Amino acid sequence: MPSALFSPIDVGGLSFPNRIAVAPMCQYSAADGSATDWHLQHWMNLAMSGAGMITVEATAVERRGRITYGDLGLYCDENEATVQRTLAAARRVAAPGARFGVQLAHAGRKASTQRPWEGGGPLSAEQDAWQTVAPSALPFAPGWHVPEALDEAGIERLIGRFAEAARRAERAGFEFAEIHGAHGYLIHEFLSPLSNHRTDRWGGSLENRMRLIVEIARAIRAAVSPSFMVGARLSATEWVDGGFTPEESVAVSKALKAEGVAYIDASTAGNTPDAKIPVGPLYQVEFAEKIKREAGIVTRAVGMIDDPKLAESIIADGRADMVAVARALLADPRWPWRAASVLGEPFHAVVQYERSASLIRKWTGVPRAS
Repeated sequence: MPSALFSPIDVGGLSFPNRIAVAPMCQYSAADGSATDWHLQHWMNLAMSGAGMITVEATAVERRGRITYGDLGLYCDENEATVQRTLAAARRVAAPGARFGVQLAHAGRKASTQRPWEGGGPLSAEQDAWQTVAPSALPFAPGWHVPEALDEAGIERLIGRFAEAARRAERAGFEFAEIHGAHGYLIHEFLSPLSNHRTDRWGGSLENRMRLIVEIARAIRAAVSPSFMVGARLSATEWVDGGFTPEESVAVSKALKAEGVAYIDASTAGNTPDAKIPVGPLYQVEFAEKIKREAGIVTRAVGMIDDPKLAESIIADGRADMVAVARALLADPRWPWRAASVLGEPFHAVVQYERSASLIRKWTGVPRAS
């Protein structure tokens, strides 16, 4: 029986050769938002992986929206130029049919931090910390920066910056953009009653709390061409009482679908340090399944998915339409080749690496097809 994971799919007007997506993974290796040689090798590696959908890391729509000083950005001409050069190089070595997109983000109150290997905590004044922003003046955790609550004009400017970053992304050669509404960053902060204590039209009811992501989706959709796909990532639950709920994630997904958003990547958590998360294989898949079933939108499952047979089961059982792989691809940049071998599907290594195919089959215990 043909593999479900390696079956093609059309999403938002784009055709993908398989259901494997590269999840966006921050590299913290940019220079004032501009791509560097690290991104060149990293994106070229991802391009050769065989994954059908490649979403590059969370990319800030303005300088103060970076998580760290090393975050990628699309807020100036130099950022755009370096991304364009790096993406062009990746395309030259990409597997047939691979599609490239970028995740557009703003870190909100979780901005102005150290890179993970430097500790990951908030920057000190001596480290040139900058003023963070959020829906309300509530820090992420004790000892973190107190953010400035955005005013109406600041929110409107922010929506415009998402739209401008999307225009830059399309000019640079990306085929889709993903709105980052998860993991405790700015859009998620607006969605969650834990971090959004506003009493104006941007807070309170779910309709008000979701207004920002809906307005951003509308602005992006108006800023790019009809062929440019738009998706979104949501933290479908916060694993904390009183937080953003799976039912609310369905309502937000329906509203985004109405604005032309083509898919939802269903992740969880990130907005509070005291969440009790049952981390393990498939622990987030139920949320992709719920959104797919109840919102009627294409979904991408993500989180601790590193076994090809488990990934296959997610698609074959109709629980999600695509599977996003992150750390497994860092550990094994040829994970899709190995998955194909495990699942009995043909895989096509780039010609320079073709000699490795027999070894991959040996490692996976699959004999070469006669």
